[in-house]
Amino acid sequence: SELSSIKKKTTDCMHIREQLLNCICLVVLVFAPNFHCALSETFESEEGCSSSTQESSSERTMSGFFAKLDARIESANSLLCVGLDPHMKEVFPEGWEDKSEEEKCDAAYTFCKTLIDATALYAACYKPNAAFFEALGSNLGVATLERVIKSIPKYIPVLLDVKRGDIGSTASAYADACYDIGADAVTLSPLMGWDSVSPFVTGKYSSKGAFVLCKTSNPGSNDILALDLKSGETVYERIAKLAGSWSDLADGSEGSCSTPRLGLVVGATDPEALRRARQAAGPNVWILAPGVGAQGGDLLDAARAGLNASGTGMLIPVSRGISKASNPGEAALELKEKINEARKQVVSAAAGEAPAEGIEPYQREFLEFSLAEGVLKFGSFVLKSGRTSPYFFNAGLFASGGALFKLGKAYAAAIMASSKLTNGKDVNFDVIFGPAYKGISLGAVVCAALYNDFGVDVGFAYDRKEAKDHGEGGKLVGASMENKRVLVIDDVITAGTAIRQSHEMLTSIGANTVGVIIALDRAEKRSLGDPVSAVQAVARDLEIPVVSIASLPQLQAFLQKSPDYDDAILASVTEYRAQYGV
Repeated sequence: SELSSIKKKTTDCMHIREQLLNCICLVVLVFAPNFHCALSETFESEEGCSSSTQESSSERTMSGFFAKLDARIESANSLLCVGLDPHMKEVFPEGWEDKSEEEKCDAAYTFCKTLIDATALYAACYKPNAAFFEALGSNLGVATLERVIKSIPKYIPVLLDVKRGDIGSTASAYADACYDIGADAVTLSPLMGWDSVSPFVTGKYSSKGAFVLCKTSNPGSNDILALDLKSGETVYERIAKLAGSWSDLADGSEGSCSTPRLGLVVGATDPEALRRARQAAGPNVWILAPGVGAQGGDLLDAARAGLNASGTGMLIPVSRGISKASNPGEAALELKEKINEARKQVVSAAAGEAPAEGIEPYQREFLEFSLAEGVLKFGSFVLKSGRTSPYFFNAGLFASGGALFKLGKAYAAAIMASSKLTNGKDVNFDVIFGPAYKGISLGAVVCAALYNDFGVDVGFAYDRKEAKDHGEGGKLVGASMENKRVLVIDDVITAGTAIRQSHEMLTSIGANTVGVIIALDRAEKRSLGDPVSAVQAVARDLEIPVVSIASLPQLQAFLQKSPDYDDAILASVTEYRAQYGV
């Protein structure tokens, strides 16, 4: 049709313009570096000349993927890998069933090109997912993928997410298909061994790179990758070690160069696996850590587990967290900055410095989102005790799916960080018990977070206020607690009455209460004549540990470093702690 012809001519013109600009930029970079700023202002409409746009000609001619990646990370100061996943639901929110292949492909290209233009300043790498392009249609799908790859600035590496895994001529054909369309590296399944990886990183593709699946972000990965071997290591730890030995094989096949190297794919949703994979692979192997954001992975936990001591060695891929944002460029910049903040903490810890804020990352994040949800407030509040407190905490305001999700993760992080509730790897309880009513939802979300974030699968039980006289009857619901080790969960301890009643009930049914986990410990004296807090009294009287996500000392440390709250708030909290704190 005439319209299609016009669209094609317009697209061709845009493509020619892009190629022309790339050529002009390359010439200027080589022969007139000082002119680069002016050229960027003219064609990119950016204010000033960001250091992340000043790519040297050597970056465009890097012979190896990992060398190119290192150079890009250094120039952009970023570990953010931007995913290019043109989900039809995002491309055509109102439906795509009646769209032609050409329409879907054109829209997918526009979707990806818009993301590239918005995030190019902040991306260390781009990761298009081949499946979404192949699904566009047999005629134009792969061509659209190639078109997207060629629209990415030459100095930014392209990691094609294909997860191939075969041997011989089939693997070689897969490699040709990936690299002929412009990819710098690929993702691979390593389960068929070195001969399934070799065709992608040796011979004519010795300058390419690959990330092999090690411990992926889906819960089902435990079915195979977390199995224990006779050697005492898990399957994923063995794969992590193989990344180094296979890289040596690749180097040996070429005889001289130190590249290519292999990286690993390890999900950010499992910090413990990420830590163990890093330990097995060593500090120099690159890790691609998907799962931050939409899949629930915690950025700080992932950074602490997967980055090396230099604060590098790990790419954080994010797709929907950027593409679904109202402003993808701002979202990418924010992610880049959050990643860099996490890097700083890792470097400081590796240097033996004390935590900058006297507070763990998960505690700071808990206080931040408690404030954002209105659960934690600053002001003047008269408590039941008659004291006037400068802050108030109401866990009942964690009243949305997102808030409960984050709350569960914070509880889980506190449990796994406690030497009183774990032995460094395994928890010392079998069931979490949530007393009615608040404890019911708390116990559920924390059990789910322990399983999702740490692979810890424990039972969940709760009680009713009144016994049920039909059905299964009774007051207890959920996992059996008889002869089991039980962790009791609550939001706060005011007087400790509910915890004592739970302890008495659990003892009566033959359960062993091993501890209590709460959200916030006010850490203040019960009265001026009583030097212990309600939490300390429970721990003393029941002879069990009480662990909290955060307490008054952490709140004070948080305020000392936060630029968002004035000195008056810090002074009031400090004064209150000096008068009533334990």
